[in-house]
Amino acid sequence: MHRPDDKPVNINFSSGPCAKRPGWKFDILKNSSLGRSHRSSNSKEKLLNLILLTKEVLEIPPEYEVGIVPGSDTGAVEMAIWNCVGSRPIDIYVWDSFGNDWANDLSLELQLSNLTIIKSEYGKLPNLSCVNFDNDIMFNWNGTTSGVCIPNSRWISSDRKGLTICDATSAAFAMEIDWTKLDIATLSWQKCLGGEAAHGMIILSPKAIERLNSYIPRRPIPKLFQLKKNHKINLDIFNGSTINTPSMLCVEDFLDALNWAKDIGGLKKLISRSKQNLDLVSNWVSSKSWIEFLCEDERNISSTSICLKFVKENLMENNSDYEKKLEKFLVSFLENENIAYDIGSYRSAPSGLRIWGGPTIESSDIEKLLPWIDFAYEKACETI
Repeated sequence: MHRPDDKPVNINFSSGPCAKRPGWKFDILKNSSLGRSHRSSNSKEKLLNLILLTKEVLEIPPEYEVGIVPGSDTGAVEMAIWNCVGSRPIDIYVWDSFGNDWANDLSLELQLSNLTIIKSEYGKLPNLSCVNFDNDIMFNWNGTTSGVCIPNSRWISSDRKGLTICDATSAAFAMEIDWTKLDIATLSWQKCLGGEAAHGMIILSPKAIERLNSYIPRRPIPKLFQLKKNHKINLDIFNGSTINTPSMLCVEDFLDALNWAKDIGGLKKLISRSKQNLDLVSNWVSSKSWIEFLCEDERNISSTSICLKFVKENLMENNSDYEKKLEKFLVSFLENENIAYDIGSYRSAPSGLRIWGGPTIESSDIEKLLPWIDFAYEKACETI
């Protein structure tokens, strides 16, 4: 195979933090409130505008509350479980490493006695056909480290008694989400719209707000997780105030990302951009014998965190050590050639590649990347 002529323009294919939106420049930050108090009218206006734009772009129902919280998606998830979990039994469905982290926190940190963990191995989705919606239910919409997502929310009962708690960070802005099926959802800025890290967002349904107002956990709630004031929801958090000091530079950056999303056609266009990236990878994978999707069911393949694994029996050596060497070679080769950064599999996932296909990635860059992976694989076969 000859060396490909074209290289991707944007070589950032990391699954978090993710690539900036096309055309991003530092100049977009010039109107930020740097040096101003986050409590100033100017800063609070920007924070509130960010909340309203998020609701608009994601098409979140008006009766839902959306707030900016510390600690990225991790902080938002922890805030949800520390405040709202414990009054009912909770079942958590796990199919990637982050879901496993939440399960461990429920078990080891909150020490819940009424917890059930339903776990599947990498590449598979747990059985969602017999969920008990009398209980609280927790899950990731998309497994960022497994490339497995739920195809829809039709399995979620509309007349559920418990809450549905969803980590939607690598799905929001890239996948179709029926918010009426979610009571608590979380996301972060650095995923699908390529914002900056350390800030999360929490989305609460009226039912979740009712739980928050009525349930008093026996455990102390750390200051950074406190969603209540005088035993009721602190609505200031959902109207431009924040629990701690946010980065106004990051706020300006995410406002730019949200406005870009609106300008290109909103949520429908964002979803189609990500689907187009997955389609390109799918067509490429279908012609290869040495690599395949980590996800076993094509209905559940993620369009954002596109995870691939090696086909052991078709490699030069059929063992895990060779797979690790192959991944290391491919990742290093593509980085050294300035073709792709950060496309190795997650550290606890099977060896392979993980290519971010979210809406800030141009399909033309995916098209240019794939022949280079072929070329790198050919070099690997000659070298290791």
